[in-house]
Amino acid sequence: MKLLVAGGAGFIGSHLCERLLDRGDDVVCVDNLLTGSRGNVAHLLGRPGFRLLEHDVTQPLAIEAEAIFHLASPASPVAYQAHPEETALANALGSQRLLALARQLGARYLFASTSEIYGDPLEHPQRESYWGNVNTVGPRACYDEGKRFGEALTSVYWHAYGLDARIVRIFNTYGPRSDPDDGRLVPNFVTQALRGEPLTVYGDGSQTRSLCYVDDLVRGIELAMFAPDTTRAVVNLGNPEEHTVLEYAHLIRELVGSAAEIVHRPLPKDDPTRRRPDITRARQLLGWEPQVPLREGLERTVEWFRAAAGLPAAGPDAAARRHQTGEAP
Repeated sequence: MKLLVAGGAGFIGSHLCERLLDRGDDVVCVDNLLTGSRGNVAHLLGRPGFRLLEHDVTQPLAIEAEAIFHLASPASPVAYQAHPEETALANALGSQRLLALARQLGARYLFASTSEIYGDPLEHPQRESYWGNVNTVGPRACYDEGKRFGEALTSVYWHAYGLDARIVRIFNTYGPRSDPDDGRLVPNFVTQALRGEPLTVYGDGSQTRSLCYVDDLVRGIELAMFAPDTTRAVVNLGNPEEHTVLEYAHLIRELVGSAAEIVHRPLPKDDPTRRRPDITRARQLLGWEPQVPLREGLERTVEWFRAAAGLPAAGPDAAARRHQTGEAP
């Protein structure tokens, strides 16, 4: 198939491009490189069927595709607060451009939404039927409300035009190629621990997150696009295994082998206190659930960050000992 991945040079997008190429598809990766990176797809540039097109999805795009994945948006608080207008427009005008293209081509369409549309949730865990608790004018609104509008516009196209479209709500995801400076939990803790710096925990660390390894996530995105009966579906994709931020800090410090202290800073405004997906619909509709255990995924991630920083790999005996323990934090 001929596929278009908007935002394909980002963290998740680059892994999705790789998975689709492994299926045997032709992939056009469209990215304006605002927060994406050529480095994320450098290993794909020589592969048959792959093309990188530097382009902003808010501008008209003429390209042939049988399916369009819309992942084009800054996604971390650091990134979208640095680029609030670009974030809002990527999810609003960018969505309109890509939806219109999908309609013109008769292509399938997938909008990558986010768990952030639930805001600081009053329902736990979060089901797709929950409408959310979002501050529409807060510092995160450019992203949260941008994604909510992208969802609304996607539903307009399936109701008004019969477009074969679906929405996935992505929960916290981690793994290789995540930006060490994007301010999110895993990159922050891993890079700080590798540098021997104190690990920064915002608030008292009792707030929770549920982390999904990126390979599991992109498998879910692929299924959401191509599995039967997914037209008009809205599906949570994430790992329902929930831990506190402080637990993640202790585990990552252990895996790195760091004795760095943990320091606390004020909790950012509108930062969600709890985050955990209900993935019943993903299990029933897609036959999907995460497979990579937390400890294993974090070990892979730590070793990628070591290599990216030019640090020697952890000794095999230490890695084996960590893997054999197998306990959750």
